[in-house]
Amino acid sequence: MPAVTVDNPLTLPKVAASGDAVARPVLAVTTAPSGFEGEGFPVRRAFAGINYRHLDPFIMMDQMGEVEYAAGEPKGTPWHPHRGFETVTYLIDGTFIHQDSNGGGGTIENGDTQWMTAGSGLLHIEAPPESLVQSGGLFHGLQLWVNLPKADKMMDPRYQDIRGGEVQLLASPDGGALLRVIAGELDGHQGPGITHTPITMIHATVRPGAEVTLPWREDFNGLAYVLAGRGTVGAERRPIAMGQTAVFGAGGSLTVRADERQDGHTPDLEVVLLGGRPIREPMAHYGPFVMNSQAELKQAFEDFQAGRLGTAPAVHGM
Repeated sequence: MPAVTVDNPLTLPKVAASGDAVARPVLAVTTAPSGFEGEGFPVRRAFAGINYRHLDPFIMMDQMGEVEYAAGEPKGTPWHPHRGFETVTYLIDGTFIHQDSNGGGGTIENGDTQWMTAGSGLLHIEAPPESLVQSGGLFHGLQLWVNLPKADKMMDPRYQDIRGGEVQLLASPDGGALLRVIAGELDGHQGPGITHTPITMIHATVRPGAEVTLPWREDFNGLAYVLAGRGTVGAERRPIAMGQTAVFGAGGSLTVRADERQDGHTPDLEVVLLGGRPIREPMAHYGPFVMNSQAELKQAFEDFQAGRLGTAPAVHGM
């Protein structure tokens, strides 16, 4: 980690909040519980225990790994349905193959992102390639679920394959923080991901002892999840470490600082920063379906059971 970087961040465009921006306070720091997903790969549930009013438009986020698989151990998910939202799979290390019942999909690895708009619904599978199953290796990534507003929930499914080399790279003024804008914009710099719900998604690497204060849209919420390392968040320097999420309050800037000394397995603080404009609509969520009412959830299950979300084709290359 990380897969996408530069030798000298000082060559990149610089981003910093203005001196009169109101600093966002830290409302809470939560610790993600660990569990297993799919066929048994380890995950941390980043948003567990956080009230949805602070998450909207985000629904959930899992940190997948970081795990070093032995030969024969890499795992994926079986075929499963989705409707009513978007899945964002950001793979930091390793390789994953995606396929769906509409014939879409692709391969992502080492800094790539696959943005799948489930919309009206489909069946989906994610799995490591056979070569990785045979050899084993490092696997680490994130999967984020982003809600769709009612007007877009039944849109046609869509994919975006975002290669690691396509993300917008920025830096803090002193070069102590490298910022990868995957989606949305930061201080006028646009990431490659196209979103239906306005959001910003950034993977930041902050060097030991460095601090970065970023401008943040006041109509967005603010979240920070630590992938690795330890540091502080907010002007009040509230401690945060691997597997923890910070919830920010209102304001026009947010601050992240890396501790002078990091854990032995990571040289820097690695953090994902998320912000989005709340949808503020009723949400009915159960399993792989995210709708606006219980009646729509019931219809989604009926459509899935009747095969109206598609059927699982033969899986190629997995």
